[in-house]
Amino acid sequence: MAEPHRIQFDPGALGRLNERPREILRQIVESYLAHGEPVGSRQLSRMLPMTLSPASVRNVMQDLEELGLIYAPHTSAGRLPTELGLRLFVDAMLELGDIGQEERAQIEAQIRAASREQTLESLLGEAMSTLSGLTRSAAVVVTTKDNARLKQIEFVRLDAERALAILVGADGSVENRIVQIPRDLPSSALIEASNYLNARISGRTITEARAAIEKTLAVAQAELGELTARLVKTGLASWVENSSHGQQLIVRGQANLLENLTAREDLERIRLLFADLETQKDVIELLNRAEGGEGVRIFIGSENKLFSLSGSSMIAAPFRDDQQRIVGVLGVIGPTRLNYARIVPMVDYTSKLVGLLLHGR
Repeated sequence: MAEPHRIQFDPGALGRLNERPREILRQIVESYLAHGEPVGSRQLSRMLPMTLSPASVRNVMQDLEELGLIYAPHTSAGRLPTELGLRLFVDAMLELGDIGQEERAQIEAQIRAASREQTLESLLGEAMSTLSGLTRSAAVVVTTKDNARLKQIEFVRLDAERALAILVGADGSVENRIVQIPRDLPSSALIEASNYLNARISGRTITEARAAIEKTLAVAQAELGELTARLVKTGLASWVENSSHGQQLIVRGQANLLENLTAREDLERIRLLFADLETQKDVIELLNRAEGGEGVRIFIGSENKLFSLSGSSMIAAPFRDDQQRIVGVLGVIGPTRLNYARIVPMVDYTSKLVGLLLHGR
């Protein structure tokens, strides 16, 4: 949303807004969310639940414009909400709807079907595809690899000083890493180290496995021998180092953003948003900010540097494991004209369902 200038909002001004300017702001925002077009004083006077002349409406609109809550996109008498006006509406006036029974059933059926697959990615991918289809927006999810459950590890010698560590997750994912080994390490030590680790890592997260093994490593050195114990420590360290803070981003439904474009500036905004989505680091950083709240977080336009050019919004919520630890964040990205009342509860429901299904995996 291209705004000609930005005015610093006085937080105390909200308390000074009486019923009349609040209702006019509400009507301007709701009209924008529904149609994307400026609304004028004559039209507003017919929409309001109170009796006001177009002249009285214009006076109130002038006050709202001076507060930085609405603006005129061109010389017409119509007004649109600024990002500040949208934020005020979302924080103080938004009346959340509920998910329809049909939509609720669709989300649950498709995500539950995906949860029977072996990989975590299939579950999250299906959740994002379903969410993007229902909201007609792009859906995104980020999850940390260090929360994944482990299954087994195997060492295969490559040469005198290197071995390949084959790491298998409980979700079926496989990762290969090269680790350094002592030159004089016998081949039997590779098998012994694998067996020792597998007896202690299966079904645990990386953090849990590391804590369990480090407790017994001193005893293990006596049982396994110094070289094998060193390999155990090296293999564990490799896994932790490469997995901790590693995050994966899944994006679905970008094509939905190309629907209902009404002007050349809309196309340019979407082009900029596509560029934003390609910058995975910034998207992940923004999603991680949603971990700070208990429920759904809403980011509007230039409030975040990621959307400073495209003027987009994100609605995101964290999902948790069976220990109530946050293991990821999912949400939708689209224009600031998102149907917040409908999408907020949809994102909230999907995040809770994903967390519930992750418990049972």
